[in-house]
Amino acid sequence: MNKNNYALIMAGGVGSRFWPVSRVEHPKQFIDFFGVGKTLIQSTYDRFLKICPPENIFIVTNEIYVDLVRTQLPDIEENQILAEPIMRNTAPCIAYGSMKITEINPDATIVVAPSDHTISNLDAFIAAIEQSLDAARENNCLITLGIKPSRPDTGYGYIQYVETTLPTDPQINKVKIFTEKPNLELAKSFLQSGDFLWNAGIFIWSAKAINDAFSKHLPDMYEIFHIGASLYNTKEEKTFIGNAYLQCTNISIDFAIMEKADNVYVLPTDFGWSDLGTWASIYDMADKDYVGNAVIPSEQVMMFNSSNCMVNVPEDKLVILQGLHDYIVVESNNTLLICPRSEEQSVKQIVADVKSNFGQKFI
Repeated sequence: MNKNNYALIMAGGVGSRFWPVSRVEHPKQFIDFFGVGKTLIQSTYDRFLKICPPENIFIVTNEIYVDLVRTQLPDIEENQILAEPIMRNTAPCIAYGSMKITEINPDATIVVAPSDHTISNLDAFIAAIEQSLDAARENNCLITLGIKPSRPDTGYGYIQYVETTLPTDPQINKVKIFTEKPNLELAKSFLQSGDFLWNAGIFIWSAKAINDAFSKHLPDMYEIFHIGASLYNTKEEKTFIGNAYLQCTNISIDFAIMEKADNVYVLPTDFGWSDLGTWASIYDMADKDYVGNAVIPSEQVMMFNSSNCMVNVPEDKLVILQGLHDYIVVESNNTLLICPRSEEQSVKQIVADVKSNFGQKFI
């Protein structure tokens, strides 16, 4: 295992599309959706233990989740938890993490990944990450992982690539363009063209390459975090970061860097990836009965003349469903949600309406 390999796991989101199970105080990355005995962040951390030394894995999260991180990842040291004082999207957290790691090891090669994705083929995932880390060490480039699409999905961003590859790795292609979530017709054309991939939001680069990219494409943010370089990994870091974040633009790494830089490459991959963005993704991955019902947990749920439902209810509750087809039924935190699967994209707006009517009580 290369001692210069580092991982930055992003764990600051609130997961509102999984409401009411995912709440502001306990969002989806800290939940075991599949009843496997590990939460999403625990599974992500375990994957990176096979790639990086444990002391080289850093978690960036909102300060309100620091105790949850400590509880679920007890082997993580205090200095490995990067607490964001406010939510400012992915560019600030990556700038913070990259510069903190640089002060520890300027020769670091870093993989940045969300904490709430699932991977079904671990060996293929590890191979892709290690291949990308090797390439990033040898080339001044920014690498992202692209997932070979299996369907014209409108819920993902897409990456188009060209035939040009890295000099040291003919499997890693130069990126032509990033496209945000397309409509169905456009997604179909992407699939047919054969040169588009799903954007997995997993990035690999050297500490030098990403710091140079911030300096060039987002110089204001670079200066905000670089000015406190001597304070990283000291007692003064928390105070400095508290002030730094107040000055940061709310912007994603995709908009800030990846869509602007001319040294962006993509490795086409296929390792059973899902970003678990909606209840539909949970349904797709869950075990189902012979009529398509996914019930988690299933011990005290009885289904009669019901099919293709996604059911997630408390273990101690008896639930009987009669004549229900293609529905999401979710109960948690004294809240019950019943919604057609075809309308699950409205959950985020439902959460906003609940907040408007009842404040934070049920959010």
